[in-house]
Amino acid sequence: METVETNSVSLKRPRSEDDVANADEIKRQKILEKSETENDSGQNIETVTQPPEDMKNEIIPNEESEEQEEELEDSDEDGDPESFADMMKHGLTESDVGITKFVSSHKGFSGILKERYSDFVVHEIGKDGRVSHLDDFSVPVDDEVNFEDPSEETFAVLSDEDKQRLEELQLFKNKETSVAIEVVEDTKEKRTVIHQAVKSLFPGLETKTEDRDGKKYIIAYHAAGKKALAKVRTATDPRKHSWPKSRGSYCHFVLYKENKDTMDAINVLSKFLRVKPNIFSYMGTKDKRAITVQEIAVLRITAQRLAHLNKCLMNFKLGNFSYKNHPLKLGELQGNHFTVVLRNITGTDDQIEQAMHSLREIGFINYYGMQRFGTTAVPTYQIGRAILQNNWNEVMDLILKPRPGAEKGYLVKCREEWAKTKDPAAALKKLPVKRCVEGQLLRGLLKYGMKNIISAFGIIPRNNRLMYIHSYQSYVWNNMVSKRIEEYGLRAVPGDLILKGATAVHIEEGDVDNYTIHDVVMPLPGFDVIYPKHKIGEAYREMLIADNLDINNMRHKIRDYSLSGAYRKIIIRPQNVNWDVVAYDDPKIPLFTTDLDKLEGKPLPVLPTDGKFRALKMEFSLPPSTYATMAIREVLKMDTSIKNQTQLNTTWLR
Repeated sequence: METVETNSVSLKRPRSEDDVANADEIKRQKILEKSETENDSGQNIETVTQPPEDMKNEIIPNEESEEQEEELEDSDEDGDPESFADMMKHGLTESDVGITKFVSSHKGFSGILKERYSDFVVHEIGKDGRVSHLDDFSVPVDDEVNFEDPSEETFAVLSDEDKQRLEELQLFKNKETSVAIEVVEDTKEKRTVIHQAVKSLFPGLETKTEDRDGKKYIIAYHAAGKKALAKVRTATDPRKHSWPKSRGSYCHFVLYKENKDTMDAINVLSKFLRVKPNIFSYMGTKDKRAITVQEIAVLRITAQRLAHLNKCLMNFKLGNFSYKNHPLKLGELQGNHFTVVLRNITGTDDQIEQAMHSLREIGFINYYGMQRFGTTAVPTYQIGRAILQNNWNEVMDLILKPRPGAEKGYLVKCREEWAKTKDPAAALKKLPVKRCVEGQLLRGLLKYGMKNIISAFGIIPRNNRLMYIHSYQSYVWNNMVSKRIEEYGLRAVPGDLILKGATAVHIEEGDVDNYTIHDVVMPLPGFDVIYPKHKIGEAYREMLIADNLDINNMRHKIRDYSLSGAYRKIIIRPQNVNWDVVAYDDPKIPLFTTDLDKLEGKPLPVLPTDGKFRALKMEFSLPPSTYATMAIREVLKMDTSIKNQTQLNTTWLR
């Protein structure tokens, strides 16, 4: 790989307070958690540096829970410590997945993205165009009596000392595994009130009644991880207490979270509320290494109960409560609004102005970002291609075979065992976490046998299986769009495709002046799309032929893997683009206020006018299914691949 000139920019990144708190996580999670799902994520590139001027330029889903990963941290460090950069030399670069072009003419410059996770903030935009903000902690008042929520008199049964001990227990501030509260006047009613008070004030705790030396005690303990929990209530098995008829069945609220992805957040909320995660709904998933603000809906959980979680949850805040008669649906959002800080930038004021004006006026190529394709030596699109080829032995081999690069230690051992024995039982024993794709496939092979790989692969959750073939579609799309821009530039030409409603039609010679590059779409390959009439249409055919696929027959023997295809705009012009260059001295200080800062009245630190560092603060809105990293790539003219970035900047990881 060509060496990149970095001029006078120091590549040793300062370790901020976020980095110290997540030091162990960073070394592995930078690779294993880059799960950007379209623009509904906090796109994860860590450092970005200008590439050479002549540069033309999936993660295999391991679904272990955060708690399980933490338990296994120490076991991941066995063996020879290979440097992060050395491990990532086997990864992908942008050119490997067809990302090779820029649309702007300005000179690139370097900067650091996500110096702190709080440098990347995402606000969801609802289908009505309203941007979600956390700006209100108040709880709505019902016209009817709230039967489910305890009164202040209920809370009075707990002494101040009881509340302090319970709070310390919930926050793991002492070594106690439980707190015992004596029932002085032992009646069923009194015990019920104490149970109710503990569970309402401290949602992470469960309670039970015990006899000790002839006295009755209410024992409070942590609910998470316990098998003997109170029965989980669902829509078909509601709680005993009635739900007021005038109140909508769904409590909608704004979730503000830091350094947590959406599904992790839902799992935490469901544990503390003692309900199943499937009663929550949302419009889009948001990534981990960011601050994100989005709307969530939950079935028949009161706002008061949700508001109590603000007292005991770290890195979460819930607010803006309302009751409605409908849940939320994936994809209903209009997009996301991003606030991004690029620290330690090297560009001149003129370069920055040119770059940001170009982003606002022209936009960026709507590539699928690097996170779509994985980070190891086995890209997800290769597995997708093997599925479409009906080559199931290769699918199995690609998922399970040893691979160079950075992976968790137990996965490395599992792959080594598989290569040596081809015994799914022996390989499975090397996996302490069985919910990863590798573990699921091995379980499937145990159940169905080595001669029925299709059924074994089917054990993997459907969304994860489809991720592979979607990755292949994205790989084809990226390559074809680069060819399209190289061949015809930034203008609409006869034979291009545009959408009229949901239908794609070709641009005819006489109509070409009626359209711009911003109207042009390109197809993801499938059985229900048409292709451009110019030479790029033939390029699609040639690429699929080279991959032993028939562009005229994208239906698969297995219905799930039949590709219908879709259309995607080739250029996206962000909305609401704003930017500012600020100076700073301390890399640990925030450079803008978040929703929570504003609610808590925290002032923005006073920044020097002539600080030794400069940062570019940029804001923009994107529609769904687009990648913020690709917008930032266009501004900085950099390669967003982890391979490139870790080769350039790894000294701070050692």
